[in-house]
Amino acid sequence: MTQDYARAVELLRAGELVAFPTETVYGLGADAANPAAVAKIFAAKGRPADHPLIVHIAGHDAVDHWAEQVPAVAWELMEAFWPGPLTLILKKQAWVPDAVTGGQDTVGLRVPGHPVALDLLRAFAAVAGEHAGIAAPSANRFGRISPTTAEHVREELGDRVPLILDGGPCKVGIESTIVDCSRGEPVVLRPGHIAPAHLEAVLGRRPNIETAVGAPRVSGSLAAHYAPQTPMRLVSSERLLDFINAQRHKGDRCGVISTNQPPHAGMPHVWRMVPADPVGYAHDLYAALRDMDHAGVDLIAVEALPDEPAWAAVSDRLRRAVAGAGQA
Repeated sequence: MTQDYARAVELLRAGELVAFPTETVYGLGADAANPAAVAKIFAAKGRPADHPLIVHIAGHDAVDHWAEQVPAVAWELMEAFWPGPLTLILKKQAWVPDAVTGGQDTVGLRVPGHPVALDLLRAFAAVAGEHAGIAAPSANRFGRISPTTAEHVREELGDRVPLILDGGPCKVGIESTIVDCSRGEPVVLRPGHIAPAHLEAVLGRRPNIETAVGAPRVSGSLAAHYAPQTPMRLVSSERLLDFINAQRHKGDRCGVISTNQPPHAGMPHVWRMVPADPVGYAHDLYAALRDMDHAGVDLIAVEALPDEPAWAAVSDRLRRAVAGAGQA
């Protein structure tokens, strides 16, 4: 693996792309201080140029180089959750390229909690100096299902990425929680594995969740995102069986994602059972959606989730996936 890290650092220094694992999803990385390299991320993904990226750094000591006026509450969150699946939105230093921030005066920073990502970031920092940071959105075509294995990255991007570091399946499975600390009181802009209850334990109060216009634009905030190519519907538990039977009578074959066993053997639909807890469900979600895209079904029916705070992050991803599903 040492040779792989050396090759990855060499590519990053040369302005090329490298895909690497984090505990959330696989990222498509470029030297965050090099606007021409960052532009290659947008080209490979087909990503809108005003959509900001998250900068991955090797540790807390790099924060002041990328951000200014860092509030005390941000340091508290770093101490509690870094390395880990938390991105902080902070006021950027003047030198930080607009290509990374989408032209905004804020920057998203994260120290990932995956050994391969951390080793890569440390190796890059050793040669890139104080500007060392890797800008990395998820390593998939824009708006599509985020990759949680190296094979998913190969399937999505092929030869558009010169090197993929394989760190096995991602442990968390959905993108990081994003907390805005740039406007005073911390606000959650994207729910994730670190839930409001976890944040409350550190902050002494539960932060609001805000996705309205006026907040900084952040990754994964568009209405349609994380989407399969197959049309998709959320269906309540009590209606699920009637719904898929109606599809069968129309001559359509469903893929079903549910926390329950299929009701009987011999059912013509593809049934994927996922864990009934939000952490396990999040881990399996993107792989399940990807499997359904390969299953040749006409429609993906997803059993609706409990309306509870613990399920907020998964519900957020499913809502956006439904909005974008089935679009070319």
